[in-house]
Amino acid sequence: MDDTAGATHVTRRGLLAGGVGVVGAGCVGGRGSDGGSDGTGDDPSTLDTHPVGEALAAQPRLGPDPATATATIVAFEDPSCPRCAAFEETTVPKIRRELVDPGEAAFVVRTAPLVYPWGEPAIHALEATYARDADAFWSLLGHYFERQDAFDTENVLDRTETFLDEQTGVDAAAVVADAESGAMDEAVQTDVSAAEAADVSGTPTVFLFRDGEYRTRATGSVSFDFVTQALEL
Repeated sequence: MDDTAGATHVTRRGLLAGGVGVVGAGCVGGRGSDGGSDGTGDDPSTLDTHPVGEALAAQPRLGPDPATATATIVAFEDPSCPRCAAFEETTVPKIRRELVDPGEAAFVVRTAPLVYPWGEPAIHALEATYARDADAFWSLLGHYFERQDAFDTENVLDRTETFLDEQTGVDAAAVVADAESGAMDEAVQTDVSAAEAADVSGTPTVFLFRDGEYRTRATGSVSFDFVTQALEL
């Protein structure tokens, strides 16, 4: 990809304001191969009061309603983040198969433009896609992670339009038009504000709730074992 992490803009919806840095070509704040807990588990927050719960019902979700689910997993991801791609390849399939499909957990994705500059227009395209078709959103998200090396700021929306046109039923041109016009600014800002309020400084950052109560969080290469142990599932 042509973009470099060093070119990350500190003005991206304000998320990088306040001293958050970019580490090499990886994802900001990653914590190593086994994932790391950012919290002690003593936070008394609930899903209703925690910052990541803000406007949660409007976010892309797999599985049961978080309001009634035994467990809720909220993941902040950047489509340009290599560690997010690894998380989606190694951990998310197990989450879907063993926790989401049986109805034990809800998996919610929120976005944060932290790594390569092309991630921001991609996030706008994701929001525009989700507004039209949830299944197409998940397909596009997977496409970004699978083909990260093919994207840069110059081609991301053209490649997005081609993928949506060929692989989904959404109006691809309309998605790109919304992404370019700022029509999705409010939706993007909702996630950015939640990330700021929750002190998200790297992706993926995963927040774990059991029976509506906050358990812990982890950033980096979060393992499935970490998730199940923290949630006691």
